[in-house]
Amino acid sequence: MPLTLTLLQPTSIPIEVDAVRIEDVRGLTPDRVCAIRVHRGNKELELGELFSAQGSAADDGHVVWVGDCRKVKGIGAGLCGGRMTVEGNAGMHLGARMHSGELVCLGDAGDWAGAEMAGGRLRIRGNAGACLGAAYRGARRGMTGGEILVDGSAGDEVGSAQRRGLIAIRGAAGDGVGFGLLAGSILIFGPAGLRSGAGMRRGTILLGQGAPAGLLPTFAYATTGTFAFLDVLLRHLARSGFEIPPDCREANWRRYSGDLLEGGRGEILLPAAPA
Repeated sequence: MPLTLTLLQPTSIPIEVDAVRIEDVRGLTPDRVCAIRVHRGNKELELGELFSAQGSAADDGHVVWVGDCRKVKGIGAGLCGGRMTVEGNAGMHLGARMHSGELVCLGDAGDWAGAEMAGGRLRIRGNAGACLGAAYRGARRGMTGGEILVDGSAGDEVGSAQRRGLIAIRGAAGDGVGFGLLAGSILIFGPAGLRSGAGMRRGTILLGQGAPAGLLPTFAYATTGTFAFLDVLLRHLARSGFEIPPDCREANWRRYSGDLLEGGRGEILLPAAPA
């Protein structure tokens, strides 16, 4: 039985649980897990004052969070191996700076999910907030490895300053997709907002429903066709259980090079015909 942490009652005051790490709780009894110090607002409390604990992560390295955790910040932050599951919504900084392992959120996630993550897989079955996989303010690099898969939609600045890794979003995304992208791949299968790829240096941004507001003028048309690397990515997503719009599987893509203000070594792919 995994270690199951159940929120005792919903709260409007943020709870910060980044101190609850699999490498620390593995093998601990529920009583000792409940003694871990966390923050609720400006107060430091024992985890047991906010959550009940049952089971153990000793055998399978699995921690399950139960309840309405939309105000619970930092679930899975810095995750290094093992598995975490959120059976509902999660707050800000879900899986931020995680290095390995798997983190699945069955509901929606707040802002900064997967921020600056370095490895592993973050799966969000609902919607994500702003700054998914992005760099924190003042940092030079955002996501540097791993993959983020979102079945719903996401907010602004997806993959800001991303350096490596894969972000795939089945639904829509807000403004500034791939702002300052350094490398890596961002696949948006729903509509995207304005200024996609602004300041990107390398990497790939796919916009599966095109760019109805038009691309920035600092992107230049290069070619139309199919691309082997994209076929590999789409097959990988399909094997991972990620739903890909049927029209995208066989589409031809218009490739635009940019941002020309940053050397033009990045690319944005748009469907050659409406997806």
